[in-house]
Amino acid sequence: MKQQPYIRTVIITLLGLLMYSLMLDNVIPERLSINLSEQAETDIRAPITVVDQAATEQRRSDAVASIDSQTRHNTKYEEERVQQVDDIFSVIERVRNGTDTEAEEDSEDEVTVDDQIEKVRTDFSDTTNADLDDESIVALLNASDNQFQGALDTALDTVHETMSQQIRIGTLQEAKDQAEEQVSGVSTLNSDVRDAVTNIVDLAIVFNVTYDAEATQRLRQEASDAVEPVLIRDGELIVKEGDMINHQVYEQLRLVGLLDDSLIIYPYIGLALFIVLLIGILTYFLNDSNTSVATNNSHLLMFAIVFVVILILMKLYSYLEGLLNINGFGFAVPAAAGAMLLTLLLQPKIAIVTSFLFAIIGSLFYNHDSTSMFAFTYGFYIFVSCLTATYFLNSTNKATRILRAGFYVTCVNCLTVLALLLMKSIHLNWGELGLHFSAAFLSAFVASVLTIGLLPFIETGFGILSVTRLIELSNPNHPLLRKILTEAPGTYHHSVVVGNLAEAACEVLGENGLLARVGAYYHDLGKTRRPHFFIENQLKGENAHDKISPQLSKTIIISHPQDGAELLRQYKMPREIVDIAEQHHGTSLLKFFYHKASEEADQPVPESQFRYPGPKPQTKVNSIVSIADSVEAAVRSMQKPTPDKIENLVDKIIKEKLEDGQFDESDLTLGELNQIKVSMCETLNGTFHQRIEYPEEKLKGEK
Repeated sequence: MKQQPYIRTVIITLLGLLMYSLMLDNVIPERLSINLSEQAETDIRAPITVVDQAATEQRRSDAVASIDSQTRHNTKYEEERVQQVDDIFSVIERVRNGTDTEAEEDSEDEVTVDDQIEKVRTDFSDTTNADLDDESIVALLNASDNQFQGALDTALDTVHETMSQQIRIGTLQEAKDQAEEQVSGVSTLNSDVRDAVTNIVDLAIVFNVTYDAEATQRLRQEASDAVEPVLIRDGELIVKEGDMINHQVYEQLRLVGLLDDSLIIYPYIGLALFIVLLIGILTYFLNDSNTSVATNNSHLLMFAIVFVVILILMKLYSYLEGLLNINGFGFAVPAAAGAMLLTLLLQPKIAIVTSFLFAIIGSLFYNHDSTSMFAFTYGFYIFVSCLTATYFLNSTNKATRILRAGFYVTCVNCLTVLALLLMKSIHLNWGELGLHFSAAFLSAFVASVLTIGLLPFIETGFGILSVTRLIELSNPNHPLLRKILTEAPGTYHHSVVVGNLAEAACEVLGENGLLARVGAYYHDLGKTRRPHFFIENQLKGENAHDKISPQLSKTIIISHPQDGAELLRQYKMPREIVDIAEQHHGTSLLKFFYHKASEEADQPVPESQFRYPGPKPQTKVNSIVSIADSVEAAVRSMQKPTPDKIENLVDKIIKEKLEDGQFDESDLTLGELNQIKVSMCETLNGTFHQRIEYPEEKLKGEK
């Protein structure tokens, strides 16, 4: 269950659902029971920003209506009407001169005026479609050449000048009147010819300004697009206390989701996406962390419980602040407890990332005034408080570090509160400052108390091996360490030296040196069952193995890792300590008794009968303890150890274990093995250095 992937998925999913339920009421607008034509009992502000579609459409309609129909001056009309006037005079001129084709055919017959008029009208219907009266036609037919040419020029000029101006339907008659006045002013023409010209000009002048549908549509579309959407902004006052709820106000309340009959799904979807984003960030950093929470589902469950407990506390304090209406009460939230617990139980990196999430979620919880989605002040306060706790807990391993970190969190909380108050205040209110300082102190104090109180329960319940737990296990007064000291003192001394070697080597590789030291203290606990069968506990000259067979000696020696692991499990020791005791010999060969049995036996003895049952070391720390155990025992048996001898011996032991496959399951690299060798040689040279032989000691030795 601790390693099943689907269990991990279930835990992450449940965490996301709990986060969603806790943050839902901070995102979903409050519902009000309001009817039309009632008075508002209090000021009502918009909890979210929405678009007022009705008001927006009304503004767009007004903008479109403000655009007049667009027209254009059609200049081709001028050319057409001037050409029509020219065609009229051309027809009349042909009839006047008798150049018409039909006229030539009928030239032998007498042509009357009526025939000319009829001919002109026939040509008009074929070419100009002009409706000229008979008097005008006769006047032009009978006019002299000078009068006719003058009439033509006057008509063309008048039509040209008039049609070059913009003439609308409403101003058409005015344009014709002006043209008539212009013709009347030509004194060189007789009255009949002027009347004829006036008649022709009146027929030729038409309106030349037409409706431009394309331009009108384009301008109206641009006016519509230029209208900004009408927004009901977050925090905007919709109705004041005592004002009447009219239809417009009622519609706005419906749009922002404050009415019982309205349903807005977007906040639900937005919150879901927000939770997915936070869970994604959290999952990435948890899986990327070099801690047990990345692989152990029970430790992930522990993290989720701590995370949810802090969220519940932030939710509770934000609710109490709104209920009690005490500004600054929310600063008392003990969010730093989450950072403290995660720093001690897991890793500072995880605590920092979680602090960031606490700040984001907390700023959403403390959003009371609806002026924005997040309350930056509280988010910043929570983040700084958690970072401070993480930093000062990570800087020391002393037992009093929680209280010390709580003191520094108090100082930083007060400084943060003071800075925030000064930035938004013109006059400093000492009463408000005192209240905020009290809340900041209470936050740090409660966080420290919660951490101290919850830490033992979490460590015991979830098997978390924290620094505090390791320090407690390293206490010489621990029952198992006293058992080793009293029943197998040589083993105890051996374990202490192994712990020194292993801790130094682990710190070089960046591994948990304290775990290696404490694990080394307990790794040979199984020897307490038969202490006198192990050489470090034997008196000089007395070896219990001389009286028994190699097979029995092998059985006694090989059983001590399993005996120690069994005894550690009985005392509910952490799994990491049990693994070190069980794996510190791996599946290595018990060479001394194997060779002894081979010499005594008549046939070859299988190596498998004289190998430890394992398993092989599964972690780098376990492998380092295994190397330190072999190295310490070998160096202690050396006569007059020197640095060169120690280095050669350590190198030989590491190579033998490497060739025997004892590091296959611990991911140790050759470079790391070399670092381990250098570290252990330095430690051993300091432990087994040559001592000066004092004169008295020399004389006693000679005697």
